[in-house]
Amino acid sequence: MVNGYMPLSLKEALELRAAHELVPYGGGTDLMIEGEKDVCYLFVNKIAEMKKIVDDGQYLRIGASCTFTEVLDSPLVPQLMKEAVSRIAAPAIRNAGTMAGNIGNGSAKADSVLIEYVAGAKLRLVSVRGERVVPIEAFYKGRKELDLAKDELIVEILLPRTGLENYFYQKVGARNALAISRLSFAGVLHLEDGVIRDIAVAFGAVANTVLRFRDIEHMLIGKTIAEAKKERAAFIAAYDAAINPTRGRVSAEYRKAVCLNLLRAFLDDKGI
Repeated sequence: MVNGYMPLSLKEALELRAAHELVPYGGGTDLMIEGEKDVCYLFVNKIAEMKKIVDDGQYLRIGASCTFTEVLDSPLVPQLMKEAVSRIAAPAIRNAGTMAGNIGNGSAKADSVLIEYVAGAKLRLVSVRGERVVPIEAFYKGRKELDLAKDELIVEILLPRTGLENYFYQKVGARNALAISRLSFAGVLHLEDGVIRDIAVAFGAVANTVLRFRDIEHMLIGKTIAEAKKERAAFIAAYDAAINPTRGRVSAEYRKAVCLNLLRAFLDDKGI
């Protein structure tokens, strides 16, 4: 028997979260695998405030309890996020699993989290004490270690509205469907008048958190494509030095080689 509370408003959910030791439960697709006993859940999948996808003019605000299917069906969600979410498990899982659940699992293999890293997304965290907005990169402190207080809930994911159109994405798994990432890659390039105004590169399922190195990205910002080509070898070498994969289902050496191959493929695709 599953024990818990099912609030119908965010206010009620936050009050329950503050008063009891509860585990937030969206779709339960990760939690049910763990099968922990004597756990009391806070079911958040009926809270209307956490089920919306809204463009506020600055950010695309994706409700934490939106399912992957709802994200795929929304005309507001950028194609890069849809491509990653479409690779998550099977339709039945996508119908139940939620965006915040993918984040709260604390895994560097989470498909949507890779895109949030490369997009520079932020999370809106709320408690009875107030709210705060935290960059996704600061939210992950390590494997299964999150900057989330016991009385807080992830309420919204804030994605930049623009800058994700020119992308390169790959997920490497052991099979074509129902695959947990052995490694995933996302790269985004934003050009204005032939000059690189922004470039973002992220690697998933490589280390304890998704990897993004903003200092290395800065090597190409402000350069034309021709100028960036001259920096290509140094750019790749910098990633070679920075990436230190953990060993998992495959060797660290394999992960490093695939990371660099996907980085080269991204640069090739963008003419760098």
